[in-house]
Formats: sequence, structure tokens, C-alpha cells
Amino acid sequence: MRAVLRAVLLALVSVPRTQAVWLGRLDPKPLLGSWYVLAVASGEKGFVLEKATKNIEGVMVTLTPENNLKMLSSRHRLERCDVNVVELLRQSSGWVFENPSLGVLDYRVLGTNFRDYAIVFTQLEFKDEAFNTVELYSRTELASQEALRLFARWSKGLGFLSQQQAALQPDLTCAHKAFQVSRLPEHHPRSSTPELRPVKGRGPGRGRHPSR
Repeated sequence: MRAVLRAVLLALVSVPRTQAVWLGRLDPKPLLGSWYVLAVASGEKGFVLEKATKNIEGVMVTLTPENNLKMLSSRHRLERCDVNVVELLRQSSGWVFENPSLGVLDYRVLGTNFRDYAIVFTQLEFKDEAFNTVELYSRTELASQEALRLFARWSKGLGFLSQQQAALQPDLTCAHKAFQVSRLPEHHPRSSTPELRPVKGRGPGRGRHPSR
């Protein structure tokens, strides 16, 4: 499965050679901080039926002393907002993270301008389901046309049908919960790491910027 995924990803990369090489060795620091999740493509069961009710989500990315990614996210699911934390471990090759014990087999950046947006791919596997997602991360609540075009290109190229893609509803209530929780003492580097809890459904411009 992973060999097939790598072949597809390599076939789809059409960025200049220098940027493609840089993405493969990406320093995770440009990904740190707060992001809005504005659009999602997902193969999850039930996504097509639920996508019209999903609001913009929030993600706060930090780096642990071990160079793992700590993802604090607020996800809108079934008319509620869940705030969760997962830690993703860096794989030995390239800029790819994972945590198989939580069902996250692959987490990587497909494309970014290293400033305003990032297109993020995640491969997930739970006891009763395995699926992939592509997400559009944006520093602001409105995505640029460049980011939207790149999201559409990657989603289509990875086989997602139009009904499996969604622009999330412009309600920022749930997204801001992640930014608010991230400011609590227990989420600061000097504090102990919160209990990690997997989330079924994603491993894990212009406008106002998320609170930092």
C-alpha cells in the first residue's frame, strides 16, 4: 500500500525540482503555529453525507524536544466540537510523520508556499476502516486562489471524487477552541504532555489570522 502511495505521490509532483527536493527534506518549523482547516477531501465512510454540516477546524502545531509533531486540533464532528492532542513520530526517511498506535500511518506536506498555506496528506487506519484525507491548511480564514487550485489538483490526482471534497462552513467557533486551549499552561513546553487520544476521522489568503 505504501509503495503504491509513494508512486502516486511522485507521479503527481509537478513543482520545480528544487522545491520538490526541499519538500522531501522539509524543516518542520515552517509548519508550526496555528492553522485553519478550510477544505477537506476524505474517503471516510459517512463523509459525503456529513460534509455539509462540517465547520472550519483549527490545528495548533508544535515541535517536541524529540522533533516529533504535537498536533492540538479542534474537529467538528456530528454537531459537536472535539479538541484532541496527538503526537506524530518522525519517520527515518524524508519529512514524513506517523503514529501507527493511533491509526496514523502517514502524515506529510504535499505542497506549501512556506508562508500562507499547506496541503496536507494523511493516511489513516482504524479497526473497522482505512482511508486517506487531503486537507487545506491556511494561516487565515480565507484561502488564496493559489492554495485552492493546489488543493483541487492534489485531491483529484489522488483519486478523490468531487462529492468526496468539501469546503468547510465559515463558522470559526470550533476552530478557535484549539487556539484557546493551546494557551492553557498544560500545553506549554515546560508542562507535562497531555494524554494523547486518537480521533477517528483525521489523524490527524487573506482575512484575520488565528490567535497566537
